[in-house]
Amino acid sequence: MSGEKCWLGDEYDSRESSSSSGLQSFFLNPRRNWLAAQHYKALSKCFKKYGLRYDDLYDPMYDLDIKEALARLPREVADARNQRLKRAMDLSLKHEYLPEDLQALQAPFRSYLKDMLALVKQERGEREALGALPLYQRTIL
Repeated sequence: MSGEKCWLGDEYDSRESSSSSGLQSFFLNPRRNWLAAQHYKALSKCFKKYGLRYDDLYDPMYDLDIKEALARLPREVADARNQRLKRAMDLSLKHEYLPEDLQALQAPFRSYLKDMLALVKQERGEREALGALPLYQRTIL
């Protein structure tokens, strides 16, 4: 167990959005920018220590699209996500990390939520374009 701190920030992926500028895509793409590659590697190392994936960090209470996408996932995928989160919290409370052999098996940037999240956002956009009522609304008390 080392004394390093892990900062879990934004995902830097090789996928680029169509609206991003060339300069922004240069700075955020780990294949083009050495600093982005180092940050990507540090995030990967931190996720592997706890056995997490990047998609596990999405908060369903922050965005209703994420909540809906998580609800649409197959039961096995949702259960695996919950188990990873429980294991990470348990390891964190014990001030321990996963054993090295299990860390080697982890794939922290293998996405399981992005496709469903894109579908939910597309459906919400279509409903707004057609003028239909949203399927879900947040009420603030």
